[in-house]
Amino acid sequence: MEYGLIGEKLGHSYSKDIHEMLADYTYDLCPLSRDEFKSFMSEHTFKAINVTIPYKQDVIPYLDEIDDNAKSIGAVNTIVNKDGKLCGHNTDFSGFMYMLKKHNIAVEGKKCVVLGDGGASKAVVAVLKKMGAREVIIVDIRKTESAITYEECFAHHTDAEFIANTSPVGMYPKCDASPVDLRKFPNCSAVADVIYNPLETKLVAQAKELDMIGVNGLEMLVAQALYAVEFFLDTKLDESKINEVYQTIYKAKDIR
Repeated sequence: MEYGLIGEKLGHSYSKDIHEMLADYTYDLCPLSRDEFKSFMSEHTFKAINVTIPYKQDVIPYLDEIDDNAKSIGAVNTIVNKDGKLCGHNTDFSGFMYMLKKHNIAVEGKKCVVLGDGGASKAVVAVLKKMGAREVIIVDIRKTESAITYEECFAHHTDAEFIANTSPVGMYPKCDASPVDLRKFPNCSAVADVIYNPLETKLVAQAKELDMIGVNGLEMLVAQALYAVEFFLDTKLDESKINEVYQTIYKAKDIR
């Protein structure tokens, strides 16, 4: 494999379609078990790869360099092999920021809740802080140093004004699930879900029903892919390609 995506389960991924629309190379999907992941990263015979759940943090010890953006986030989703040297980047940050700006979602001075505490969550939190959020609360299924539980969230933080879902709850094939009931958050005006399969999660559908802005993760996926291609090929692409590819993929995959 020269270019592609590694992760544990990739059957739901649209990344191959997106990359092959953005660039002139074959992009392979490479699902890896934990043991296969270790061998793959040790051999590193690829030219450039993207990384998804659950390896965005696990790849870091294998890297020779990591840029400041990825370092501050603590997660890597893009790796370029430069003459045997592995260089790590994070384009989830730019992809999520693109999505918020595209939909005029302002978080400055607002209380934000981020569901999930994995690699994508770290990029989303970094964006929210960069864009001036007043407070960012991370929620996960278990309490950690960085995250509170859902029970704590419902007890103390239902005044959140923006919610981002970075957890896998609601992802294909378990599309009937939703991480929270948005009726518990009467002050919330916008919801962004990084899940892109299904195109409209139960969470985003409920947001729209409640007259909130509801955004799916496909735009973020396409945007982060474009920024990854720029690293892969050491080039600059026109950002207008993001919407062009997004519209093409959306029409092809739309289940309505």
